[in-house]
Amino acid sequence: MRKNEEEQLAPELTGIFANPDRREFVKLAVGGALGASVFLSASKSASATVHPNAPGFKLTGQAPAKPTDDELLFFKQIGAEYVSVASTPDLRTAEGFMQIKKRYAEAGITVWNIGNSSVHNMPEVTLNLPGRDQKIEEYKQYLRNLGQADIYYTTYAHMGNGIWSSGRATIRGAEAREFDMASPNKVGVWNDIKYYEPLSHGRVFSQEEIWDNYTYFIKQVAPVAEENSVRIGIHPDDPPEPILAGVPRCIFANFEGYKRAMEIANSPNVGICLCCGCWNEGGPKLMHKDPAEMIRYFGKEKIWKLHFRNVSAPLPHFIETFMDNGYYDMYQIAKAAVEVNFDGIVILDHTPTIVGGRDAEYAYGFAYMKALFYRAHAEALARA
Repeated sequence: MRKNEEEQLAPELTGIFANPDRREFVKLAVGGALGASVFLSASKSASATVHPNAPGFKLTGQAPAKPTDDELLFFKQIGAEYVSVASTPDLRTAEGFMQIKKRYAEAGITVWNIGNSSVHNMPEVTLNLPGRDQKIEEYKQYLRNLGQADIYYTTYAHMGNGIWSSGRATIRGAEAREFDMASPNKVGVWNDIKYYEPLSHGRVFSQEEIWDNYTYFIKQVAPVAEENSVRIGIHPDDPPEPILAGVPRCIFANFEGYKRAMEIANSPNVGICLCCGCWNEGGPKLMHKDPAEMIRYFGKEKIWKLHFRNVSAPLPHFIETFMDNGYYDMYQIAKAAVEVNFDGIVILDHTPTIVGGRDAEYAYGFAYMKALFYRAHAEALARA
C-alpha cells in the first residue's frame, strides 16, 4: 500500500497519567517527547534559519504521492497524523509538492517531507562521475521547490553504489532482506541500476576522493538549504561495510565520520537521518556508538528523523527482522529520543512480509513503534 518513506497525540490516558496536571502536560507534549525544539541558526549567514518544529516526536507514515481514499483512511485508523511521501516524476515541482500537501491536508494529515529519488542518492556526486554538476544543480532546485511548498525537511544519502543485499531469508515464517559478506550473490541496487563485485565502477576509489566529493557537494547545497529553511538529514550507508565493490563507505558509516561531516558542512541546516536499522547492521564494532548513544550525543539539534528497524546480528551477516526479534533493544531508542526532547519524525523502515500484505505489515510495525514511544514518554513523566 505504501511505497516508501500522530496524532499530536493527546489521548485520554489512565493509570500513570491519572494526575490531572500530568494529563495537561501530556496534551502539550505527547506525540513526541518532553519539550519543544525551536532553534534558529547560528550559522555564518544571518538570514539562514532552521524552521522550528512543533513540540514532540511525530510518529509518521510512509505514504504515496497519490493516496487513495482507503489509504488516507488507513493512516487515520492507525493514528498517523504525519506522513513522509515519495514523489512521482510528474509532481516534482513546488506546485506538485503543494498538490500533495493539499490532498493529505484534506484528510487531516500533515506532509512532513517529500522525497525525490532522482536526487536522493546520486553516484555522480558521491564518485565524481560525468554529470556531477548537473545533478547538484538539480538538487539545489529540489531544495528551492521544498522551501516554496513549505516543506522543511529532506533526507539525502551518499552511497556511491546503492543498497546491497545477498538475497531473501526466512525469519519467523516471514521473508526478509538478507546481507552476507561471504555470499557470492551480493548486489547493490539504486533506481533500478545494479552494481556487482569486484568493482562496481571499474576501479577502486580512495577515501580521500569520497571525502572531497562530499565536501564539494555540501558546500554548494548547504547555503541553498539555509536560504530556504530546509533541513538536510543525511542517511547512513546501507550496509555500513567499510568498502563495497571498490567504493569506500567511510563517511556515513560510523560516529566519527558523521561528526567530521557535520563539521565540514558547518551549517545549522545539515544534520542526520538516523536509520537505526543501518546503525544496527554495523553494530558497535563498526559504528563505535549504538543508536541510543548517537541520539544522546547529537541530540535534536542534529538528528531530525529516525528510521525504526532491527536486524538479527551485526555485520558480516544480518537479516532484517521484526523489531521484537532482533539483537538490539529498540526501546533504548525511544528512551533516548524522549530524553533529548526529540521533535522530529519517526518512521517504520523495512519490515518482513506478513500474511495479509503491506497493510498488515505496516499496522503491526506502526503499533509496536507507537507502544515503545508511549511507554518511554510515560516513564519520563513518572520520573518528572
